[in-house]
Amino acid sequence: VSMSRRGNCYDNACMESFHSLIKKECIYPNRFHTRKEAKQAIFEYIECFYNRKRSHSALGYVSPCEFEEAYYANQRKVAA
Repeated sequence: VSMSRRGNCYDNACMESFHSLIKKECIYPNRFHTRKEAKQAIFEYIECFYNRKRSHSALGYVSPCEFEEAYYANQRKVAA
C-alpha cells in the first residue's frame, strides 16, 4: 500500500528495489518444497546476507548492520 499521496512514484521505490533483489537472488534460483523452507531461506537471506554482508550505495557502501552500529556509536558520542 502506498504511504503517500496518489501519483507519488518515489514513496515505495526502496521497497520495490528490495523486493526485486530478493526475488532475483533468493527466490527465483531456488525451488522450495514447503512454505517452511521458503520462509527459512528468506529469513537467512535477509538476516545473514542482506543485513550483514551486502553493501548498499545509499548507505555509503556499508551493510545495514555496519551503518546502524556507526549511527548509534555517533549518537552516544553526541549525547556524552
